[in-house]
Formats: sequence, structure tokens, C-alpha cells
Amino acid sequence: MAIRDRFSKKLNCPQCGNAGFAEASEIDDPKRKHPDFQVDQLPRGFGVQRASNHQESFMIKCECGRKFPFRSLAEAATERH
Repeated sequence: MAIRDRFSKKLNCPQCGNAGFAEASEIDDPKRKHPDFQVDQLPRGFGVQRASNHQESFMIKCECGRKFPFRSLAEAATERH
């Protein structure tokens, strides 16, 4: 069984300014064709528009209606308090 790499990303909606931290995970094995990317928890105001095995094509929807790929408007969560 492969180990899941877990990480946090900060989501920012450029349309309304909604922001928060998402918890995500994927399989940490470069030999796998699909990393089995999953968003385990989204901040309030965000939802899944279209799920995907890859961060680049996993689509998020903000409550204001703006849709965007998870990776495009997410930044690494450095210090969360």
C-alpha cells in the first residue's frame, strides 16, 4: 500500500477575496500514472466543481460563482496558527 502525502494549501478567490486553507493528499509514488489526488477538506465558501486524480485539473468553485483549477490559485501553507 502506498503512503499518502498530505499537505495544506491556501485558496484565494480573485473575484470576491474569499480565502481559506484546504487539506489535500495524494499518493507519494512517482511510478504511479495517477497520483490519486484528493481534497480532504475545503474551507467554508468553496466546493468541488470537478474532481480529478491530478491537482492541475481538479476544479474548485467559490460561493461567488468563480471556478478555477485547485493548483492555479492555491499557495503552499507555510505558517498556520
